[in-house]
Amino acid sequence: MDVLEKVKILAGAAKYDVACASSGSNRTNDSKGQGNSASSPLGICHSWSADGRCISLLKILYSNYCIYDCAYCINRRSNDIPRAALTVDELTDLTLSFYRRNYIEGLFLSSGIIKSPDYTMELLLKVIRKLRTENNFNGYIHLKVIPGASPELIHQAGLFADRLSVNIELPSEQGLQRLAPDKKREAILTPMAYITTAIEANAEERKLFRKATPFVPAGQSTQLVVGASPDTDFQILRLSEELYRRVKLKRVYYSAYIPVNHDQKLPVEPVPPMKREHRLYQADWLIRFYKFQAQEIVNEQFPTLETELDPKTSWALRNLHLFPVEVNRADLETLLRIPGVGLQSAKRIVAARRFTKLTFENLVKMGVVIKRARYFITCGGKKAETGVNEADIRRQLTVAGNRSKVQQLQLTLFDQI
Repeated sequence: MDVLEKVKILAGAAKYDVACASSGSNRTNDSKGQGNSASSPLGICHSWSADGRCISLLKILYSNYCIYDCAYCINRRSNDIPRAALTVDELTDLTLSFYRRNYIEGLFLSSGIIKSPDYTMELLLKVIRKLRTENNFNGYIHLKVIPGASPELIHQAGLFADRLSVNIELPSEQGLQRLAPDKKREAILTPMAYITTAIEANAEERKLFRKATPFVPAGQSTQLVVGASPDTDFQILRLSEELYRRVKLKRVYYSAYIPVNHDQKLPVEPVPPMKREHRLYQADWLIRFYKFQAQEIVNEQFPTLETELDPKTSWALRNLHLFPVEVNRADLETLLRIPGVGLQSAKRIVAARRFTKLTFENLVKMGVVIKRARYFITCGGKKAETGVNEADIRRQLTVAGNRSKVQQLQLTLFDQI
């Protein structure tokens, strides 16, 4: 099998892993090496950074041979699929060749488990070590840590990679035992805790020694598969909250379950809609940047996120006693809880009201989504909407959302024609 055939197989096998972003690292080129990894707040394969650049990573597996038999994975041991494995030289040459042609800005590297976790981790380590030391490659590298690999190998990987990630994949231990019996929860959580401790130790070391080698400068992330197990949104978000607090993850990625295998252990109900994945990202954003707690967004009484309304609006409708909020007096944390008010628009409100009394027209110019916010705010004591209750608000917002979907569909059909 030639390299091109291997790439087709291994790049296709890697598409189910969404925990792939190029952010938080800054490896400058000293004019002696190749590549330059600049910090950017977003970049998942072909995506867009905040400054408008398209970030592209070579997203590939070292091998799709695997000794594990996870029910939801296309690369499971029992599947009869084409198998391939690159060599260290082939993968490094491929990465450099793509970079020189300006196809990519970095590498996302993972692999099926070959022989053992340590054996596989050593192969991945050889690839990134050769790129960094022999080829002076300064592009972005995101390496997937193999659960169960030794701390020594993980530490060496952290000195060459910009970001490491250990995929939890299934939110509960029961789901892991049922669908991925070869994997142990401890083998996943232990490397995550080790990486966190090593990052903190490296930060202290760099305060004393400025030229100390950075350890995982872009932090670590993980991925959760949504819908393969019966875990609720409440369980998923509570786990994510704990990971952000205890392990200090940079990102948790949510991947809607895609049925690629026929297995009695897997759910037979329809595929979880992509909207559920979208709502989980919105809720995750509220936890990370808007100071919400998972318990506020979903709980035992409301364990599932609404699909028709975004999580902040859903929370506001359950807590109408906290509204309306006077935007000319409310503090920043209160403003952030108003539907339709984002992080930047809340900061603009706080800055602008020191000089003038804000009106609804001012809020529109500041980026506030008035069609949602008008039910929950007052400007100078005046309400945009009066005499509305939860049912009215829900109906109007849902109708507005459906009208927007129809308009988008019409535009899409027009483009196709």
